[in-house]
Amino acid sequence: MLTPETISGLSPQRRQAILKRSMEDVSAIFAEMRDVCVDIATRGDAVTLEHYTKYKADIAPADLVVTRAEIDAAYDAVDAEVVAKLKFAAANIEKFHLAQREREMWSIEIAPGILAGRVVRPMDIVGCYIPGRRAAYPSSVLMTVIPAKAAGVDRIVACTPPDKGMVANPSSLVAADIAGVDQMFKMGGPWAVGSMAYGTDTVPKVDKIVGPGNRYVTAAKMAVFGEVDIDSPAGPSEILILADDTANPRWLAVDFLSQIEHDPDAAAVLVTPSAALAEAACAEIDKAFKQLPRQDIMGPALENNSAVLVAGSMDEAIAFTNEYATEHLEIVTAEPIAMLPRIRHAGSIFLGPYAPVPAGDYASGTNHVLPTGQCARMFSGLSLDDFVKKPTFQYLTRDGLSHLKDAIITLAENEGLPVHAQTIRERFDG
Repeated sequence: MLTPETISGLSPQRRQAILKRSMEDVSAIFAEMRDVCVDIATRGDAVTLEHYTKYKADIAPADLVVTRAEIDAAYDAVDAEVVAKLKFAAANIEKFHLAQREREMWSIEIAPGILAGRVVRPMDIVGCYIPGRRAAYPSSVLMTVIPAKAAGVDRIVACTPPDKGMVANPSSLVAADIAGVDQMFKMGGPWAVGSMAYGTDTVPKVDKIVGPGNRYVTAAKMAVFGEVDIDSPAGPSEILILADDTANPRWLAVDFLSQIEHDPDAAAVLVTPSAALAEAACAEIDKAFKQLPRQDIMGPALENNSAVLVAGSMDEAIAFTNEYATEHLEIVTAEPIAMLPRIRHAGSIFLGPYAPVPAGDYASGTNHVLPTGQCARMFSGLSLDDFVKKPTFQYLTRDGLSHLKDAIITLAENEGLPVHAQTIRERFDG
């Protein structure tokens, strides 16, 4: 059972353990995943086919491709109510991400004769990694594909791990079809990442790979970064709840436990200046845990990576919240919106007692592909911005360039680049 701890009373080791939680360490497997990807760059589909002979002895490249017939069969296999709710969620996700569109072009006059600006251009082709087998999340299909579609990406491909017989999860196939995937392939782990990064006879080379996955997927994505772009490194799910004495301890307990049912390495933290609330929440967490399934998963997460912390003040609670830089942040206080300006680091923020994390996981429209392990200090959640580039442009008249002439020549020669300086002199001295 959890017991409240004071932030000021944490030993350096205990504080570090809470802050570090189960940050994804892929160093032990990085070389192995990199080698698989490099092998794919050299031998292509053959590497993936060799791996999946465990599922189909006479496997051929065609077995890696999801067909229209498989998608149609998936619709028959998935409950009609699930299909309807996937479409409902997709509409909200699309609406939110379309609102992120920026104007296609803007420019300003730097000085007379000098016009500078920026344009927005979508990527040509992106790849979405869709978890499968033990953990299939059709909601993640919507979260990765729909922002790319909203950004105007021309072609979207997706990869998902198959099960025995080279069969893909039907819910994932349905979600991919609803979201608008152009091509889908049955492969996972480094075989999917390497195939999308380098391209094979079957799988096209993409510009960027996005989507959640296990540590093998994360390691593979990090190995191919530079050949393609990737989204932020993703680790086990995590939540921090910032609450005051207006919060319902029973609701806090359920919210707290909801995020650690994902993974034994997940993490949950409650921070509050109210000692009474901390005590009540611990009791409710213990009570709820005993009644829940998946205790084999939740138990290690609760014991190793979770805490209920009492702050000396709301200022101290907020400071710890920003230091923790959580993936999911719930703010359950008397005036949660007033707290928002003080939050510096969080992947996605849920305000008020009626905004539990699953609202954003599934249907409110915001994205649930989020930075973990304190990466919220420098990364944002997946958005339309991940699928566009923003090249700059400039137009100069002769008079405009004349305003810059002396500065360019002086700075170029100072850096030892005389030909740079000559490009300016040619236009005025030639």
